[in-house]
Amino acid sequence: MEFVVEEGKRVHEECSTLILPALSIGNVGQLAVDLLVSSTAGAERVGYLDDPYLLPCVGNDAYGPLPCGDLALPLEVYESSSTATTLAQQRSPVAKGMMIKFAENIAEYAASSGKKNVIVLSSLDFQRLHNLDMSRGPQVYYLSNAESDGRDDHCERLGFGRMREYDSEGRCWKYLTSVFEKNSKEELTLPSEDELEDIDYYPSLPFAALFSAFKARGLKVTCLLCYCSEGDNIPDAFLLAEAASKLMGLTPDKFHGEEGGKWRIPYSWKSMYGAPPDMSMF
Repeated sequence: MEFVVEEGKRVHEECSTLILPALSIGNVGQLAVDLLVSSTAGAERVGYLDDPYLLPCVGNDAYGPLPCGDLALPLEVYESSSTATTLAQQRSPVAKGMMIKFAENIAEYAASSGKKNVIVLSSLDFQRLHNLDMSRGPQVYYLSNAESDGRDDHCERLGFGRMREYDSEGRCWKYLTSVFEKNSKEELTLPSEDELEDIDYYPSLPFAALFSAFKARGLKVTCLLCYCSEGDNIPDAFLLAEAASKLMGLTPDKFHGEEGGKWRIPYSWKSMYGAPPDMSMF
């Protein structure tokens, strides 16, 4: 993976926290990163990451209303020196069967560029949620490497729920650990698709590979997750973006939202679900 700095831009070494999405159902992680890039004070694109395992894509600038000639690329890097944050936006999926390689590469980038903390934003299939507590409203779940069982006291104080399905001794979690930790003496193999069980659902997702790769590099990593279904996932994106800002302890003055608020809706969202209906039909 190669990091290409844009002409005229410089990398801020003080940006020690990396936030990135893990692609999953509803693309909630990507939408949340869009919201953070659009709303965080001083966030600007400083370059992009070129990786052979990402599918190519190109599009219009996602944040500006004017045709300034900027193209959106598969994996862009934004920085906000005022919040000491680097935001990586992934716009295309990883090639089939290459998630381990991709996670290895981006963990290498994070470690070599001086990152200390990593926040991964992603979503889980709502059908997998067995204990639903409607009285609490939408819930953010987390997985951290602060403790061996995935627990993190800071996340607990913020009211996030620990992902109890995490089992570091589970066969697929152990496989991911053995893959990324080069000094691991265990030679494990990943179960075939026919052998996968319900308990293997979580470690089979992209966030799990990223979590294991960053952990193996000795970085503090926290995954923020929410359960959702396909459809209008904008409320879920707000939920995860708000959770990320709380986790980093960012105050409202670190954002430049619309009409004095915290969040600025990315311009690309205006056409997310197509044009409004022709009201003359009614």
